Amino acid sequence: MMFVFGDSYVDTGNNRKAFASSWKLPYGITFPGKPAGRFSDGRVLTDYIAGYLRIKTPIPYRWRKELSGRVKYGMNLAYGGTGVFETSVPEPNMTTQIDFLQQLLNDSVYSKRALKTSVALVSLAGNDYSNYLATNGSAAGFPAFIGSVVNQLKVNLKRIHESGVRKIAVTALQPLGCLPRSTALFTFEQCNGTENALVDLHNQLLVQAVNDLNRETNSSSFFVLDIYNAFWSVFNRKEARQVSPTFENPFEPCCVGVSAAFSCGSVDENGLKKYTVCSNPKSKFFWDTVHPTQEGWRAVYSTPVLQNSLKLFW
Repeated sequence: MMFVFGDSYVDTGNNRKAFASSWKLPYGITFPGKPAGRFSDGRVLTDYIAGYLRIKTPIPYRWRKELSGRVKYGMNLAYGGTGVFETSVPEPNMTTQIDFLQQLLNDSVYSKRALKTSVALVSLAGNDYSNYLATNGSAAGFPAFIGSVVNQLKVNLKRIHESGVRKIAVTALQPLGCLPRSTALFTFEQCNGTENALVDLHNQLLVQAVNDLNRETNSSSFFVLDIYNAFWSVFNRKEARQVSPTFENPFEPCCVGVSAAFSCGSVDENGLKKYTVCSNPKSKFFWDTVHPTQEGWRAVYSTPVLQNSLKLFW
């Protein structure tokens, strides 16, 4: 079984339809062919990791009653837009997501024994940082804030372990400065180095936290999935066509709003669409200004760096 915690990189349909672009066209056009709550044109990281573990993708927590036959594969408790702390998105943060798991144990949906053979996937913190900037957090205070985010993440990871889960993978933070919302300022030609320097600090502290947790629990339960270097190896792969066709400019998204006032999935008051979609999502690494396409995630999943870190699940 797999239990998933975090944000839109791993959410497969928890967000409320009223709030989330993931339930609007053109999301989901590649898979399953209509919007289904994934922040992509198709599959996301969760789907690929479930495939690696040879299990079906765990069902979203909000559909646990309707799809009760599938709870045996675990559950996805991740909500797009959320963080370690509260963000501007009114959905459960990581602490609450772990409370949900605790409740599932209390309600005997899962037994502590079953959790001992299960794994957890955690993807978090990008939204904490964008929220920090959106609420006028100072540049000078940023390193201290990163420290507090990683400290809370460490507390949360320990709680997941205490619930019984024995293998816990936490993703390194992706290069935020390379997301199209940042590269747009440079006509999608280059990444924002200042943002990526902060990401480096987060990832260094995360590795320390994971090492500390393994020491404190006298185990090798915790490990980092190196999304950061996996993204970079895809961006830098001009020559290796065998894994994936070389992405046309990797920083340019497939689906964009017609102007800065709109985004992928936007419609005006008459229901007219206010976004454009590229002719072939497979040729793009990014779907919208933040999220990879299905093909982008497949390429990330296929990198040697990610395949190597996935081996730690066994």
